[in-house]
Amino acid sequence: MSHEIHEHQGSGTGTTGGTVLTDDDVRTLDAHWRAANYLAVGQIYLLSNPLLTEPLRSEHVKPRLLGHWGTSPGLNLVHTHLNRLIKERGQDALCVWGPGHGGPAVLANAWLEGSYSQTYPDVSRDAAGMERLFRQFSFPGGVPSHVAPETPGSIHEGGELGYALSHAYGAAFDNPDLLVACVIGDGEAETGPLAASWHSNKFLDPLHDGAVLPILHLNGYKIANPTVLSRLPEEELDELLRGYGHDPLHVGGADPAQVHRDMARAMDTALDRISAIQRAAREGGGGERPRWPVIVLRTPKGWTGPAEVDGLPVEGTWRSHQVPLGDVRGNADHLRQLEEWLRSYRPEELFDERGRPRERVLACVPEGARRLGATPHANGGLLLRELPVPPLERYAVAVDKPGATLHEPTRVLGDLLESVMAATAERRDFRLVGPDETASNRLQAVYGASGKAWQARTLDVDEHLDRHGRVMEILSEHTCQGWLEGYLLTGRHGLFSCYEAFVHIIDSMVNQHIKWLRVTRRLPWRAPIASLNYLLTSHVWRQDHNGFSHQDPGFVDHVLNKSPEVVRVYLPPDANTLLSVADHALRSRDYVNVVVAGKQPCFDWLSLDEARAHCARGAGIWSWAGTEDSAREPDVVLAAAGDVPTQEVLAAAQLLRRHLPELAVRVVNVVDLARLLPAEEHPHGMPAAQYDALFTRDKPVVFAYHGYPWLIHRLAYRRAGHANLHVRGYKEIGTTTTPFDMVVRNDLDRYRLVMDVIDRVPGLAVRAADVRQLMEDTRLRHHAWIREHGTDLPEVADWTWTA
Repeated sequence: MSHEIHEHQGSGTGTTGGTVLTDDDVRTLDAHWRAANYLAVGQIYLLSNPLLTEPLRSEHVKPRLLGHWGTSPGLNLVHTHLNRLIKERGQDALCVWGPGHGGPAVLANAWLEGSYSQTYPDVSRDAAGMERLFRQFSFPGGVPSHVAPETPGSIHEGGELGYALSHAYGAAFDNPDLLVACVIGDGEAETGPLAASWHSNKFLDPLHDGAVLPILHLNGYKIANPTVLSRLPEEELDELLRGYGHDPLHVGGADPAQVHRDMARAMDTALDRISAIQRAAREGGGGERPRWPVIVLRTPKGWTGPAEVDGLPVEGTWRSHQVPLGDVRGNADHLRQLEEWLRSYRPEELFDERGRPRERVLACVPEGARRLGATPHANGGLLLRELPVPPLERYAVAVDKPGATLHEPTRVLGDLLESVMAATAERRDFRLVGPDETASNRLQAVYGASGKAWQARTLDVDEHLDRHGRVMEILSEHTCQGWLEGYLLTGRHGLFSCYEAFVHIIDSMVNQHIKWLRVTRRLPWRAPIASLNYLLTSHVWRQDHNGFSHQDPGFVDHVLNKSPEVVRVYLPPDANTLLSVADHALRSRDYVNVVVAGKQPCFDWLSLDEARAHCARGAGIWSWAGTEDSAREPDVVLAAAGDVPTQEVLAAAQLLRRHLPELAVRVVNVVDLARLLPAEEHPHGMPAAQYDALFTRDKPVVFAYHGYPWLIHRLAYRRAGHANLHVRGYKEIGTTTTPFDMVVRNDLDRYRLVMDVIDRVPGLAVRAADVRQLMEDTRLRHHAWIREHGTDLPEVADWTWTA
């Protein structure tokens, strides 16, 4: 537990930046580091007696010891040295703290620099505030043990590992003056998302973007196991990092004085290399893809903590991961060790009698907005500007009557996105990300305003690659998600386009972002950020050549389980409704908007004005499609959500009009799925009276839904008419087949819907038995036809809407 700073003769350790670290400099850095370590230990253990002004007693210790010590001293070292770098160089910086359990360290440093007390005035920078800082940590009514939204200076939730580096690059894109340091724990380095995100440097433009400085912190262990990278020989690790396109700088050891000197040298060397790369790009305008520096920091896990507890080694082992001394209240020896541990930092040298940090402790700390806990880049809403979305009239398709024309909805949206991309060309605060699907999803019009970001080698056959592009494509949904989250959290706008089936890959990432937004909505100091917008296309019903592997509409189910004040799901049925929904989503704040829309030719049902009104309602009656008479209630409600279900419902309504003209049919279209929820459960939910007026309380409702049918039941189970609700949707039956065969296989087709109506309208089964038999025969004829001809029935393939 000894961490004395020893004198070094001939003390000037030079750095390439010209900085000379004297012995006094080392002692100053060490004072800050020791203070941060003391505060980190105090948060894990202490309820009171924060300055140890009296002997430590069991009642001074928390009854439940929570938190993680093992990573904290290494994070404190990084924070201390970033402070020096920022202050000496006048550098704007942000740090992404990857190790999931680094909360004690980051909170300690925010309190030391004053940004924490500035954000939370009741946690003042004195003894009383220190006691509050300690007491609130992992305590009921307090703050989490992870770096969290409540932590000033953070854009990264530490509760789940793997996303730090992609978040860091997202923050650096289009931020040319920003340095984004990213601490990657060696446990996190084992995750798939982190491994893929090393390739982000192939997309970083040194002309327009900032820089990312990865700091790979190897302390050797996870919760109870060694880590892979920490056990690699240095030469092999270097080969790996060089293969990723980095030049490694190594820092390591257990002697604080030497580690401080080596860390300062590595930091200065890294910044000098970064400055040279950026200067060459900004003055010379090109060149080869640069090799960016990375720092490999090896320090003992639980450094400066108890060396041994109950006869077992702790410092430098996995036993220091969480709480090294676990029974302080009940074990007198543990209590003694805790006091020795705390006093080993010599708190009387670090804090005055009122508990304020002494001058030496704060000598390396930058001021104002350059403090890591106060940077506006970590509170991106402060920097956010309105997105210049042009008037939709320029892009809307003309609809003189429903169903007379067809368009590819996402291609129409692509024209709008091209204009948004062009309008943000100078300010550079909008990006489109996706896993190699921009053109496949019919959004390639954006290439007219920006190519695809690419810093690696190019060939003559390549198209649309651009060193300065803002369309981001990499075949890693995790990396796309991380980039966009980092970009949004630092005050910019964007859209994630993805095949519907594969967006599931980032389920856990969107969980964390939704949780982040839910918490930030309750923090008045966090300014709203641009919404995270998903465009899911190439969807379940049109996978004609990909088949079953590409058919999964369940992301909607996943998202709608989350915080209702944050999540929104839209299923626009045609091109103009997609434009209206996209306009709303791109302008919105603090939401996760999921938009599901097709890229295949789709009938145009609504004019732009009609589409806007329909989207504003979220759900409404399409009176032109039904046969109900205003003098009486409908006999049945045909409802739809999604583009293919809408077409099938309209085709079914047309069949009912032809074969059962006396039947009063109401057609309802749902764009906003949350409208089905009660108003008490979701901000977009319908009051009971409005829902009953739309769907009736006692009439059968046949609902054709884009995804898994049970979601509609879950949303509407509390409604008065739920017993009359029958939902058709995707039943996990898929293959490579014709478009119409997909809906037939899943019983979503127009003929099945007509049969459902006949089966459910009282008295109709007997009267319309011949019509039902005709529908069944047509389905059988369909099966035979596609096996002989390989195409859909002519009456299906050539179908058009007629009233």
